[in-house]
Amino acid sequence: MATSSPPSGRPRGRPRAFHDKTDQNTIQALDRGLELLALMTASPGLTLSELAAASGQAVASVYRALVTLQSHGMVECEEPGQVWHIGSGAFRVGSAFLRRTKVVERARQPMDGLMRDTGETANLGIEVKDEVLFLSQVETHEAIRAFFPPGTKAPMHVSGIGKALLAWYGEDRVRGIIARKGQEKFTSLTHASENALLRDLAHTRARGYAVDDQERAEGMRCVAAPIFNSHGEPVAGLSISGPAFRMNLSDAGRLGSLVRRAADQVTDAIGGVQP
Repeated sequence: MATSSPPSGRPRGRPRAFHDKTDQNTIQALDRGLELLALMTASPGLTLSELAAASGQAVASVYRALVTLQSHGMVECEEPGQVWHIGSGAFRVGSAFLRRTKVVERARQPMDGLMRDTGETANLGIEVKDEVLFLSQVETHEAIRAFFPPGTKAPMHVSGIGKALLAWYGEDRVRGIIARKGQEKFTSLTHASENALLRDLAHTRARGYAVDDQERAEGMRCVAAPIFNSHGEPVAGLSISGPAFRMNLSDAGRLGSLVRRAADQVTDAIGGVQP
């Protein structure tokens, strides 16, 4: 009986002479570097000596690996304290995976609809290390518009998506984020005190959507709502952003309803439930 072979010219997944010999097919330096990335992923930050101790590698070897990873943006060193963290380059690599994940994929159609219904840019973001990380965007066709490319970060207390997530977090978690990140004042409308922010979050929960009223940038507004997982926990946020002269506060109720409806569609699409 004849056997078929792959079409000529088609790239193969592995060499023709491949045999599964793990030790022979593993690049040791790469393996150690990936181990360091995994350690940093599971921690809010580690020093050189802590990484060496946790990985069982020599300090000099760890340092060389970190410098190599840093040159590709995969890790970052934070001053003071020389603490190492995952870098933005790791997100760019991981974004190839994110394109396959449920929340990004399932949010695309609601985001398209939201942009058409409101005429403003639609955004999708999550919280990473006490900050909002934007994952996806559907831009409006207007000449003046908001722009948050994938990988952009924003403080949670001045972000529509950030406040939409904080509003459904427990108060202890919210206070912890405030303690770690502070409340930098960007404009005269920024909630620079903890009590003012907590009052705004309570209002957000009551109406079902968050409003960033020029709190990060003068002349720009944002309306956002949370996306929930199967446990009723906020795992992402959906928003629209645009110039204040188009997004009037008097229209916030209508826009908030549209954003909340789109966020609820994503919640349903990923099997989530309302809390």
